[in-house]
Amino acid sequence: KMRFYLSKADEAGHESDRQRVMMQIVQELCKRPGLNRTGFDMPTIFIPNPTKPNRCVNQIEEVCKDIEKTINQTIQNTLNTLEKDCEKIGALVDEAIWQDNCARSSNYRAVFKGGLLYILSITLPLALMLNMFVGIVSDSTLKSVLGGQGYDMLKMYLAPVRTFWKGVPEDHQLYAGVFLIVLTIVMVLMARASSKLSSTLSRKQKRSLLDKQEYVQSVVKSKKKSLYTEYLQQTVSDHDL
Repeated sequence: KMRFYLSKADEAGHESDRQRVMMQIVQELCKRPGLNRTGFDMPTIFIPNPTKPNRCVNQIEEVCKDIEKTINQTIQNTLNTLEKDCEKIGALVDEAIWQDNCARSSNYRAVFKGGLLYILSITLPLALMLNMFVGIVSDSTLKSVLGGQGYDMLKMYLAPVRTFWKGVPEDHQLYAGVFLIVLTIVMVLMARASSKLSSTLSRKQKRSLLDKQEYVQSVVKSKKKSLYTEYLQQTVSDHDL
């Protein structure tokens, strides 16, 4: 809010001279729409001179009180805003830490799910290729390379694959192979989509946020209390004066 004051009013001459000055000021203000408003008031102020008496009304005391009131209100609002900002900063840091924890938990699930799909997508074609290789190589060669126990374990692990492939008619084996290739590609794409990770805070960034939160809560907020106490003491002292 803009206010106007007629300074050095004691030097404006007689009362008729001051009225003429006021009229000129009002005429100039009327030419400016932003300053032209109803209820216009212009207090007269000047620094009193004991050796020069003057009949002009001096309203400088009221002006000083208005200024002091405005300053006090501004200080109170600033201190209250400081406390609210400290609480807001603390809440924002807590929210950022919570979101980071949620993102990390989601990343762990994504890694586990994506890894499982990758393993499944690799295991099926690998088992079929291994079964085809075992069917080509003679049993004696496999026994000499793997040993008797290794050969038996390989046969046991490949038994379900061999049973499945034997159950597919020969005229449909090509379609089954194409289906398995398509299924593998789909599983790889699903694994890739499932293993996408969200961005997270580094340990240094997280530590920095917590340090800033602690500083705001322990230093800035306590400083606000001491400033408010100091302001109240000064206000009471000024009132006593």
